[in-house]
Amino acid sequence: MTEQSPAVNIMDDDVWNDFCDQLKNAGRVILREKSPDNELDRAEGWRYLTRLTRLAFEQYLEHNDACAPTLYRLSHETAKIGCDNPDSYYQNAMIDGRYQYRISGTRGTVQYLGLGTYSGCYGQGNVIEPTGYVDGRELQVDEDGSLEITLSTTPVEGNWLKMREDSSLLVIRQFRQDWENDEVARLTIERIGQPNVPELLSAQRLVEGLNSAARFVEGTAAVFADWAEDFKATPNALRYKPIEEGSGLGDPNNLFWHGYWNIGPDQALVIEATPPQCETWNFQLNNYWEESLDYRYHNVTINKHSAKYEADGSVRIVIAHRDPGFGNWMETVGHHQGTMGLRWTGASHQVTPEARVITLD
Repeated sequence: MTEQSPAVNIMDDDVWNDFCDQLKNAGRVILREKSPDNELDRAEGWRYLTRLTRLAFEQYLEHNDACAPTLYRLSHETAKIGCDNPDSYYQNAMIDGRYQYRISGTRGTVQYLGLGTYSGCYGQGNVIEPTGYVDGRELQVDEDGSLEITLSTTPVEGNWLKMREDSSLLVIRQFRQDWENDEVARLTIERIGQPNVPELLSAQRLVEGLNSAARFVEGTAAVFADWAEDFKATPNALRYKPIEEGSGLGDPNNLFWHGYWNIGPDQALVIEATPPQCETWNFQLNNYWEESLDYRYHNVTINKHSAKYEADGSVRIVIAHRDPGFGNWMETVGHHQGTMGLRWTGASHQVTPEARVITLD
């Protein structure tokens, strides 16, 4: 931004021009030499930046007051980040470890509920670290399904989610197995001891929000393009990526496998595994930009509930451009390459999936 004070700067168009200039930098990620140069992946790349921009505005301008936090969705059906789980109903809130918060609501019927606090975020020049986590199985829930969780740096009686003084982000994950019938937890958040009313928008907060939003777009795009390039080095295989090697916003209950798929017109990638005993599991196909393919209209994901199992309890997943006639077919939706992810959630033990490319008849 300019050297002028924000109060002066917002009275002309400098603040907006500076934001737009910063935002342009994100385009360099789409135009990297190693990025796909076909029309579909390029079009989805440009759209990806518009989606990240929408999410950045939500996080840094609409829901950025940690004194009066509100839950919002940083990943959903039409804006996606980092191998977003199609089964997951994500919610987020901006928090501050200097304060205490209360989450309240009803538990719902989703199989998996997890809540985590984190420091840092993409593109902000800091290290992203988990600062606390609570598994839904550990929560005390009243007979009517209601619950309360306290967020603080020091332990409290009842349900407690740990923060550190540098905690800045809350992530809530709810994994639905049966999309039509599972009920998500209905939750709200408030700062304890203070009215939950946001401050009026100041010039300083506006400038800071626009700065953070622009950095978020470029930083997020770069992080997950780097992931794709990493996985592309060993295509058509799944590799376990421990949480400490991830983005920093991971779920400690996930054993997370990632990979890059690339198949010809008459080829299929077959992935086989016998799932461990676990709360749930899922597999998904993504594009190069680590966005899940459009699961609203295409068969690009399966989970513990929806999968077809073999007689021995194993699962066969088949990525192909046409229905192979066996296993769990994953549509490629016009792509010939992209990324993919497999999660064992709350698993009793690790299971290594096997992958091989075959030629279809």
